Amino acid sequence: MTELNPPQFDPRAIEERWQKLWREERTWEVSNTLAADKRAYVLEMLPYTSGEPHVGHLKNYAVGDAVAHFLRRQGYYVLHPMGFDAFGLPAENHAIRTGKHPRISTDESIASFREQFKQWGISIDWSREISTHQPTYYRWTQWIFLQLFKAGLAYRKRSAVNWCPSDATVLANEQVVDGQCERCGSLVELKQLEQWFFRITDYAERLLNDLDGLDWPAHVKSMQRTWIGRSEGASVTFRCAEADSEIQVFTTRPDTLFGATFIALSPEYPDLERLTSGTPEEAAVREYANAARRAGHSDRGNDERPKTGVVTGRHAIHPLTGNKIPIVVADYVLMEYGTGAIMGVPAHDERDFDFAQRLRLPIQPVIGLADGATPELPYAGEGVVINSAEFDGVPSRDAGAQVTAKLTDIGQGEAVVSYKLRDWLLSRQRYWGCPIPIVYCDGCGLVPVPEDQLPVPLPDVEDYAPKGKSPLATAEDWVHTECPQCGGPGRRETDTMDTFVDSSWYYLRYCDPNNSNEPWSKEAARAWMPVDQYIGGVEHAILHLLYSRFLCKALADLDFLPVQEPFGTLFTQGMITKDGAKMSKSKGNTVSPRSIVEKYGADTGRCYVLFMGPPEHGADWSDEGLEGVHRFFKRVWRYTDQITSAGSDLIGTAVDPERDLALRRKTAWAIQKVTEDMSGRFAFNTAISALMALSNDCSRALQDGIAKKTVTEAVSTLASLLLPFAPHVSSEIYHRLTGKRVWEEPWPVADESLLRSETITLVVQINAKTRAEMSVPADASEDEIRQAVQALPLVQQEVEGQSIKRIIVVPGRLVNVLIA
Repeated sequence: MTELNPPQFDPRAIEERWQKLWREERTWEVSNTLAADKRAYVLEMLPYTSGEPHVGHLKNYAVGDAVAHFLRRQGYYVLHPMGFDAFGLPAENHAIRTGKHPRISTDESIASFREQFKQWGISIDWSREISTHQPTYYRWTQWIFLQLFKAGLAYRKRSAVNWCPSDATVLANEQVVDGQCERCGSLVELKQLEQWFFRITDYAERLLNDLDGLDWPAHVKSMQRTWIGRSEGASVTFRCAEADSEIQVFTTRPDTLFGATFIALSPEYPDLERLTSGTPEEAAVREYANAARRAGHSDRGNDERPKTGVVTGRHAIHPLTGNKIPIVVADYVLMEYGTGAIMGVPAHDERDFDFAQRLRLPIQPVIGLADGATPELPYAGEGVVINSAEFDGVPSRDAGAQVTAKLTDIGQGEAVVSYKLRDWLLSRQRYWGCPIPIVYCDGCGLVPVPEDQLPVPLPDVEDYAPKGKSPLATAEDWVHTECPQCGGPGRRETDTMDTFVDSSWYYLRYCDPNNSNEPWSKEAARAWMPVDQYIGGVEHAILHLLYSRFLCKALADLDFLPVQEPFGTLFTQGMITKDGAKMSKSKGNTVSPRSIVEKYGADTGRCYVLFMGPPEHGADWSDEGLEGVHRFFKRVWRYTDQITSAGSDLIGTAVDPERDLALRRKTAWAIQKVTEDMSGRFAFNTAISALMALSNDCSRALQDGIAKKTVTEAVSTLASLLLPFAPHVSSEIYHRLTGKRVWEEPWPVADESLLRSETITLVVQINAKTRAEMSVPADASEDEIRQAVQALPLVQQEVEGQSIKRIIVVPGRLVNVLIA
């Protein structure tokens, strides 16, 4: 292996050489038919293709690739695919600005992503690549819609919806943040439209309960539990005779029903306009509701914020007393909780109390203390029911069930479990999305497109600008079609699907991407599902992850899948910032992965984003840190040159057996450390630190003299352990030293005998001041350590003419000699 002229360290040349080999040999492709005892499905969330990849993408896929490489060498047959989330508003808005068709700009962006992912050397099975905007993919998105439609899980109704005036499209509740469009920040308006929904609420209880069995971060599961928002209580019907309407109220405290002195509606309440129509207060209510909707939900829900509202001029009839109580609109009532209507019980709810005082509404206490006293109001605790007819004297904890039973008997309520979760609104009045496979026929009504006519193609249109209705409506030749049921004239649905539908099942298509007869075979799904390790940003904790869980359960119930959950284990990586701020082009603080690759090579970028800190936490970018990783690679490359250029079994002038043993021990320690850090903990930063520590020991050994065999083993092991973080440099160094392909070799196993140290080093202190170090047998007793320290010349010199007062031994750390 002697090299008279060792090659220079040229990262780009090294990376291109190994990428070419992997590409030609199709190294990372896997087969569904190959028998494998151990399989693993490693998946990073697919990227939305807009523009070019950023360093956040680099971190996400570096994490996933490290896991995939580690599992392969642990004996697993690993599926690690890639695809592109391609439909959606960013691509369409880009087309509006530039005049370039979104299909063209999307394909250009995908080409850039694909090119850079390959430059990064991510070990992807590219034979399974998918893109959500391709007809071969969205054919099956439409198929999934039809299965849910036939099962009654997809339905259409007129509803008050969140409307973004800038994007001119409907938003799901989850896409509204503090009253603003999540994407563009515009103030969201309320609008009545016919819309398509998925019945995700039918799965609320299962979505909640099944979180317990998932190996997910606790904070992600907590976020989903909060969003689903389960509450037990009663549904109470209040009738408004003046508007011939019923108002359903959910309460967790039916024991306080006799204390209800008003009904408060959310400004977003769907029937608000009809309730107030024709009243003198109609204009004031409309003005107030519009202003309240523009306030952020987090602000409106703040308990410290003054509560505001207006009367509607309408009244509700109390179901048990028959009394008329006013109906008001209040900003602190949020539509996403309960039904968007509450019964105001000001004596026993602090928010209702503040509101009632502001509008001078009645306050009626109905819970007293056990000793008969009336508590200071508002009182939200338990006690004894008062001022509540036949329920007087009943403990409040029992009265709730009794009141609910009476409501049930008279048909004015029932015991219910309520959820904050709302059905998934999937209609979008935009062009660049998956067409909904429904035809409207005057005679037949809603008619699903037959499965053998899928996909319903997305036609080209000349004008994508938002107009309040889908631009597809202008494609008249496409809109006007034949009814699949009667053959008469029909009209296609012109809304497109929320892009989250596309990205909520893509992991299933990867299992069987070239199947033209079905979206996946059960055998393929059984072989790979659920995903063993899913990786992505915590910002997807609610939308994407919740929607994916719903679709997986629904498809399993319909007997299309063998699993109920899509992702067994989840890892959420932290965000990379620059100068303490989120990276953005407008701030001028972005870091381009392309420039990193050009200057330092892909491995430096990959390794650095994993070395910055614990990958689940955020970290601030440092150019100096990036250069430090690059210098580390160059040092290891230099060690390789020294080893391969050495003409004898000895490097240096002399070999110290203890130095030789010490390097072997350090190598074993590095194997153990990196293995532990990689085994489910994702402690990549400390694993890389361990390799840097081994590198430093190799450097000292090469300078002082070492057996060639020992240092070759150390550096080749370092390269082997480096593979998950820097696959190109690792492969090159390992091949130069061993002639073997590192990814085909088993993961190193530490020699247990080298991990058991025969001696330990203790710090020697005299009167608490560190003076020296000493080696003692690892199993030495405290008495033996005391004898050994007294025999040290340094100690004898210090003690001369004095006496030793005491010797303190701190096991494994130090010995302190106290001299009088």
